[in-house]
Parts: sequence; C-alpha cells; structure tokens
Amino acid sequence: MADELFAILTFRAGYNTAVVIAGVIALGAGGGVIGILSFLRKRALISDAISHATLPGIALGFILGVSFGGTGRELPVLMAGAVATGALGILCVQWIRDRTRLPEDTAIGTVLSVFFGLGIVLLSHIQTMETGGQAGLNSFLLGSTAALTAGEAQLIAVASLVAICCAALLLKEFGAVAFDEGFSKALGWNVTRLDLAMLGLLLAIVAIGLKTVGLILIIAIVIIPPAAARFWTERLGRMAALSGLIGALSGWIGGAASALFPKLPAGAVIVLTAAAFFALSLLFAPKRGVIAGAARLLLQRASAHRTEALIAAAEGRTPTGTGRALARIGGLLDAAGLLTETGRTAATDALRQRELWRRFLRAHPEETLAFRPLSGGRIEDALPADLVRALETGRS
Repeated sequence: MADELFAILTFRAGYNTAVVIAGVIALGAGGGVIGILSFLRKRALISDAISHATLPGIALGFILGVSFGGTGRELPVLMAGAVATGALGILCVQWIRDRTRLPEDTAIGTVLSVFFGLGIVLLSHIQTMETGGQAGLNSFLLGSTAALTAGEAQLIAVASLVAICCAALLLKEFGAVAFDEGFSKALGWNVTRLDLAMLGLLLAIVAIGLKTVGLILIIAIVIIPPAAARFWTERLGRMAALSGLIGALSGWIGGAASALFPKLPAGAVIVLTAAAFFALSLLFAPKRGVIAGAARLLLQRASAHRTEALIAAAEGRTPTGTGRALARIGGLLDAAGLLTETGRTAATDALRQRELWRRFLRAHPEETLAFRPLSGGRIEDALPADLVRALETGRS
C-alpha cells in the first residue's frame, strides 16, 4: 500500500489519477489564495451564498443546452450559467446590505436560501424532462472528482493561475480594504469596486470547483486554508502564500487518499485533510497555537510566583509554595529561603518593577486590566522609554 500511495503522490499511478490529482492541487491553491481575501475582510460566509447561488445557473444552463439541441451537460455552458447567477447573488447581497438596514449576514442568509430553493425547483423540473434522468447534475452538489477530465483539469489550473495572479497584482489594495476601509477611502480608492473584484475572484474559484468538490464542499476550500494560515503569520503576503500551500497540500494528500481508497468520496476527503491542517495549526502554531498559548500562560504564572517569592524574601518575609521552589531552582534562594547574591540583584529589580507599575497604574487607573505587573513582563518592554523615565523621577 505504501508503494501504491507513493506512486499516486508522484503522479505515476496512471493518467486519469494524475489528472485528478493535478486538478485538485490547482483548485486547492487557488481556493487558498483567493479565500484569504474574504477571510480577512470578515466576509468568509459570502462564499456560502455564492456557491448556493450558482445552483439555479447550472440548472438553467442545462435547460438552455437541451433547448438548443445539446446534451445539456456541456461544462462551458453550465459554468457560464453558474457564473451568471453567482454574480447575480453577489449583487443581491451588496444591494441588500447597502440599500436597506439589514446586516450582511441577513442578506447572505436570504440570498442563499432563495437561490438554493430556486435551484432545487429547477432541478425538479429537469427530472420531468425527457433527458432529465441522464442529467447528472447532482454531481454539482457533492462533486465528482473521479470523473475529472484532462480538459477540466486544465481549465481549473488556468483559471486558478489567473485568479492568483489577479490577487497578487491587487494584494496591496485588497489588504488595505480588508484591514482599514476608512483609510482606503481616504486614499481615494473605490472600496465598492475592490469589494466586487474580491467577490469576482471568489466566484471564479467557486465556479471552477463545483464539478470537483461540489457547491457544498467548495465553501470549505476557500475558508479552512486561510483560517489555518492565520495561525502562523501576520504578514499578508506570507499568509496568502501559506494559505495557497495548505490548500494545494490538502488537494494533493486528500486526492491521493481518495485514489488509494476508491470508495471514499474525494471532495469530502480533501475537506477533511484541510481540516487536519487547521487542527495542527490550531494546536502547534508557535504564536497563536493552543499549546504555545498554554506554555506562555504557564511561564507567566511561574514568573509571577518566582517574583512574589523574591519580593517576600527582600521584605523579610518567608517565601513559600511554588515561588520558593522555582527561586531555589534558579539559584535565587538558598535552602533556608534567603536571597543569594544573584537573588538580591533580581529582588532589587523586582521591587523596582513593582514600584514603577504601581506609579503607572495610579496615574492611569483605566489601564488596570491591560497590564499584569507580576506576569514577568518588564515595564520597559510595555511602555515608552520617556514614560518609564518619568515614572522613575515621579513626574508621571
């Protein structure tokens, strides 16, 4: 099994399998990069509305294709219909948000439910048509990765590359709008157009991913990789690149797992692989991860206990508990609980830090909840140097 998995991962398990793996890698990379824009704009769920809004377009594309003598399953026609109603869904959300008092989440929920309901009605009508039984449109709900053709894989790759290049060219503008809309307006940028450009790129990724993972699971492809990447960095460029990498790896590994176990649906496996990357990021990211956060909290508590023990010894009281043990381990207290030479230096500094924090909090009581004087953080690292000097001279 290991040899077979290696062959799949290295594109040596057959032409069809290689086509599928390449297609889902391209889709994952595109979804990860484009998804970071809506994620940072705090509009991640707009992808949900877009994906559901494409369903009536797919059904209408099938009906029109049949009406003009085709089979109704021509992918360009179906994609054109999906893009048309998806764009209409975007405009409806924008209009409801801008022209009414309803919040955006209400607009998204309204558009999502109405368009999806219309799509279901049209699919029901298609089943009554003579060609309805062979429509195969249900694959657009949950995806049909295994049936991906070389032409479709090439379309996904080209569309993803174009979308990524467009996002890279406008990354500065998109980032400014996402982080500070008011600043962007002050620079003279048209925020509404930039928003529509973001949503247009998102619509392109959703449309090309419908056949692969389906309109339900495509949402995860544009949400989970950006959420995972956010744990690792705060730089926009790095975040976009990392999100694209996570999306591509999710497609690569998930597609390979699905090829190794044919009974597993590829779209769902890809999404679960992305979820695994998210879980790893949540736990092990060095700054924002749960484990790193717990470790920092433990270190802060240990530092606070040790500082309290040093202050107690310096004031003639007997240190007790965890603080005494930690101070002894650090060579700051001897066996009798008295300060060593190193401990006296550390205690003097601790007393100075405590007094400066007290002066600062007396002068700025509104900052009480923002600082923890005994958590191990030095006042020089938290406050400007001129303010620290003023505290030392009692002029704050």
